[in-house]
Amino acid sequence: MLHDQKIIAVLPAYHAGETLEATWRALPLDVIDEVILVDDASTDGTADLARGLGIRTIVHATNQGYGGNQKTCYRAALEQGADIVVMVHPDYQYEPRLASAMAGMVASNVYDVVLGSRIVGGGALKGGMPLWKYVANRALTLVENWLLGAKLSEYHTGYRAYHRRVLEAIPFEDNSDDFVFDNEFLAQIIVGGFRVGELSCPTKYFPEASSINFRRSITYGLGVLRVAAQGMLHRAGLRHHPRHAPSARSGGNGS
Repeated sequence: MLHDQKIIAVLPAYHAGETLEATWRALPLDVIDEVILVDDASTDGTADLARGLGIRTIVHATNQGYGGNQKTCYRAALEQGADIVVMVHPDYQYEPRLASAMAGMVASNVYDVVLGSRIVGGGALKGGMPLWKYVANRALTLVENWLLGAKLSEYHTGYRAYHRRVLEAIPFEDNSDDFVFDNEFLAQIIVGGFRVGELSCPTKYFPEASSINFRRSITYGLGVLRVAAQGMLHRAGLRHHPRHAPSARSGGNGS
């Protein structure tokens, strides 16, 4: 807990049996009040391991996709009374110890959302990010910043901290169940006028770390460009998109 605000870490998991324990043990559990793992119908014992570690565990009977998993994560965290929700991938690719710093940046009311950036600090390639992914990341980010009127170092990190008011204001349930969910959510945050901060985060690429292949990366990239273009048109008042309508739960963006 920080500034009397309850902090919950959510772990969207799929076949994370080999990396989950290392991720969990690296989390700053002196600051994080609760950990919730959502297992997306893994077949490698991820859920059993999570329960053995004492983690609150939710299991999808069928695979709901990366975005679908996050939707369950955020619903569960809100139901448990979270003021701040930190999403940590249980594949140990991002540095779990930084969760306290990210939560602190939100708890201090400086930012509504904090991203753990692999680009700030120049550690992405040193951490093993494939060159083609790095180039694609930088190119897509350049276009997204231009279309959405932002100045972020990257849009594609899976390490994020949100204040409750963001999750209550944005209709994330209407977003994709696939990987483009992250970009849809971030576009909603930017268009909604929320304050976004970034923290340099070292990353590690190794065989057990989750990743999408080249073919799916192409599909993802095209989806990212579509999302950014829709956000630009909405900002300009040229074409309203329901993705950017405030959630009925809050009646506004809370910023």
